[in-house]
Amino acid sequence: MEIKTFGSVDERSLAQLRRCMQAGDAEWGVLCADHHPGYSQPIGGGIAYEGYVSPSGVGFDIGCGNKAAETTLTRADLDALGGVEPVMREITRRISFGVGVPAKERVDHPVLDKIRTADFSPQRKLAKLAAEQLGTVGAGNHYVNLMEDEEGRIWVGVHFGSRGFGYKTASGFLALAQGLPFDARAREGGMDAPPVLFPIDSELGSAYVSAMRLAGEYAHAGRDVVVSKVLEILGTEAVYEVHNHHNFAWVEEHRGRRYWVVRKGCTPAWPGQEGFVGGSMGDDSVILEGVGGEEAEESLYSTVHGAGRVMSRTRAAGRVRSRRMWSCRNRDCERVFEKKQPCPDHPDAGVRRIRVEQQVTPGVVDWPAVQERLRRKGIVLIGGAADEAPEVYKRLPDVLAAHAGSIRVQHTLHPLGVAMAGPEVVDPYKD
Repeated sequence: MEIKTFGSVDERSLAQLRRCMQAGDAEWGVLCADHHPGYSQPIGGGIAYEGYVSPSGVGFDIGCGNKAAETTLTRADLDALGGVEPVMREITRRISFGVGVPAKERVDHPVLDKIRTADFSPQRKLAKLAAEQLGTVGAGNHYVNLMEDEEGRIWVGVHFGSRGFGYKTASGFLALAQGLPFDARAREGGMDAPPVLFPIDSELGSAYVSAMRLAGEYAHAGRDVVVSKVLEILGTEAVYEVHNHHNFAWVEEHRGRRYWVVRKGCTPAWPGQEGFVGGSMGDDSVILEGVGGEEAEESLYSTVHGAGRVMSRTRAAGRVRSRRMWSCRNRDCERVFEKKQPCPDHPDAGVRRIRVEQQVTPGVVDWPAVQERLRRKGIVLIGGAADEAPEVYKRLPDVLAAHAGSIRVQHTLHPLGVAMAGPEVVDPYKD
């Protein structure tokens, strides 16, 4: 068993990776510099299985990934549109953020027809959910960013995955692994539970690969939809795009043999392959490419997917309790109610159930101070929460430096606007 590690090593993450590798008799694994503990397989970890695929390794957010698009606009063009803030406001007005929230503007896409006729028939029952959530961003560490490169060119960047469709696909296969129906609730193991492995030539293995690939295609389509909508808001088009998954399993050849490489929070970086990697809110992001060599080979041609957490969500934001409340359906209204009642400002709009998180104990992050610090840096932040503050993450330059022998940074992108779900929502689909 050979494990390539980058940066300072978290022992719990390393133990998780070893446990997963031993269960599948895997020879090769990697912990990227942004690694931290995940469910069963650590985030920032990759494993080369010979003959197995792992739904717990890919995780609940199948196909989570990043897309970046370079536009024709410069910073001066953006200022001529009225600046960053009105653009970000329009983005959050037209694009849905949050858990279980349907798209504000429904779109059709060929991937929806594929879901309706999916080879793995239980996924067909998820077609309505998939159609409702296509092009929604979710919560947690998922975002839509406006950024500026070294030459003043404006970029759009997004990070999210397959939403409820992917989550229900993943949880369904974990249920099947326990001998339960696809739509049953699986018995959950702890964070350090052993991996769920399917032999690739088994019925479940074949079905999972088919379902995973469809969920990945759906995630890819969702990011395309969101980026296209932001470009429409900006009145521009993409002149260059970089798009990749970091929660997925691929058939790859390493050292002359074929493997199923399961990456969770881990970006493929083959020689010449480009990737978009975001930092924490308020920090720079990068466009990078893989570089060949011994270090790249030892890493299974993998690199970071972000900066990597150093503080738990609970420690950062404190403990919260979840409550079900009601909110006005008017997209510009922020009223919420404990009981179902018409909104006094928009009585004809109707109301919908939402989940609201209320503070029980304080966290260590001073969220108002974070917001003020970003304002002073000239970054327009809409949404976000203490558990996503810059101080809960490593610095992206540090984790990239740990991978200097296997990647090359092509562009550094400075944030101008960041849109995320607010602290009132929790997202089970995040990676």
